[in-house]
Amino acid sequence: MGCLSQSVPDPKPQDASGDARSADDYAGVEVCRACHQRENQHWGQTLHGRLFGEAPRTPLEARGCESCHGPGARHPADSSNPNLIVSFTRSSPDSVDRMNSMCLQCHAGGARIFWNGSIHQSQGLACSDCHNPMAQQSVWGLEAQVDASNTCFTCHPQQRTDFSRRSHMPLLEGKISCVDCHAPHGSNTDPLLKADSVNQLCYQCHADKRGPFIWEHPPVMTNCLNCHRPHGSNSLALLVSNPPFLCQRCHAQTGGFGHPNDLLTSANLAGRDRPDTRLLNRGCVNCHAQIHGSNHPSGARFHR
Repeated sequence: MGCLSQSVPDPKPQDASGDARSADDYAGVEVCRACHQRENQHWGQTLHGRLFGEAPRTPLEARGCESCHGPGARHPADSSNPNLIVSFTRSSPDSVDRMNSMCLQCHAGGARIFWNGSIHQSQGLACSDCHNPMAQQSVWGLEAQVDASNTCFTCHPQQRTDFSRRSHMPLLEGKISCVDCHAPHGSNTDPLLKADSVNQLCYQCHADKRGPFIWEHPPVMTNCLNCHRPHGSNSLALLVSNPPFLCQRCHAQTGGFGHPNDLLTSANLAGRDRPDTRLLNRGCVNCHAQIHGSNHPSGARFHR
């Protein structure tokens, strides 16, 4: 997470209220270190700490601690007054907008271009709820937890449960992360997807399902979520339910065409009152193997 600003700030930068700051408003890094030794030790190992301390690129970065916490010349004289400096906690008297404005001085572009109006912004989420710039707790991103996924789980416990189900995306195994599919700082697609649609997102890994196909399966082409759950399921292949019950959502009993698609219920399961062989193995997909689409001339029913 580097500074994304490409212009050099005014020698007299302004605070969030628009008031110009003078050099006398700043206490200096050494004054901060005198009282906040532990914080300085942790912060010095982070990307911000190394960049601001060793190679500041702008006058604002050269302010060190005060580039984020604001001018602190009056803070040492009245350290119990929280209004004299910006603090990044939920108990802070500063508003979320003011806290975030300090981060957005440098991080207003790039991945944060869609931040304003995003669901996280509208729900009052502060940058410091997900990031901890004072300590290197994650590999990258200065996240509040060990990685992005665990940070997301603090507010999304249902998704953590989904990933623990029998069939799930390999997130807990470390092969993917929440941010591989979602843009936490905002997106023009709901819910914060990193693609124009659900299908376009899925195709990034499942390119063989993209097509084009001679014989298209309409629910597949419309939305992958018609049949699959995105995070985890207790059914095979993240399916919404097991076949043939999933297929029967659209292909109900019709009759008259000689096709064995009579309505099946739990009584037809193996070991029940009226077991049916169509419920063995993969159900309908035993025969309709190319269910996502077929390019075979004889594949109109997705047999080939």
